[in-house]
Amino acid sequence: MANDFCWFELVTTDTAAAGAFYEAVIGWTSEMSSGPSGPYTIFKTADGIPVGGMLEMKDMPPAWLGYVAVDDVDAFAGKVQAAGGQIHKAPQDIPGVGRFAVVADPQGAVFVLFKGAPATPPLQPAPMSPGSLGWSELHAADWEAAFAFYSGLFGWVKHDVVPMGEMGVYQTFGLSQAFGGMFSNHQPAPGPYWLYYFGVDGVDSAVERVKAHGGQILMGPAEVPGGAFVVNAQDPQGGFFAFLGMRG
Repeated sequence: MANDFCWFELVTTDTAAAGAFYEAVIGWTSEMSSGPSGPYTIFKTADGIPVGGMLEMKDMPPAWLGYVAVDDVDAFAGKVQAAGGQIHKAPQDIPGVGRFAVVADPQGAVFVLFKGAPATPPLQPAPMSPGSLGWSELHAADWEAAFAFYSGLFGWVKHDVVPMGEMGVYQTFGLSQAFGGMFSNHQPAPGPYWLYYFGVDGVDSAVERVKAHGGQILMGPAEVPGGAFVVNAQDPQGGFFAFLGMRG
């Protein structure tokens, strides 16, 4: 769907180690491919549906990037710049795959604009299913200013507001349905960033798998509206990620 997240990508310093970690923790399988920057790993659910990718870059901190589907990468890159954002990688083609640009919002959170080459949209796993990528969360310096930027860019609208006490509010957003949330995290490290939630089959066992394979649990399990539980974590290379599912 246009103006929604359509792909997720891990840029890391050690793809072999990171791939083994996420396969164990999330339950993905992986397939080697190639991209404009060299070897490219594709993560798939147990049903064989591609949901994300991974590439190795030694000169930048490990991080997950979210791709937002747009109908014109160049036009949207211009809108990002006009609204005070930055262009980190100018629009370019991936032969046979599509066109992309790496950009950042005015507060510095990085994301990717993408238009796929195929006419038919790729398969999407069922929401909340193991291995699916089901929630996108912005840790902003100022969520209200961030929302103004993204709503102007993508037409995102506000959904539910969740009070968080002294931390303020958690504003969910999306199009016809909510697919993410944002809040003001006044000490985000290493700065404002997007955090992506992956579905798992049993939150408690996933917590143990994170620990057993060298990752760290940063928060949770914490119950969220709807009865699911969420956990924030860090992989062994330093990339932040999160997962959600039911207890047990």
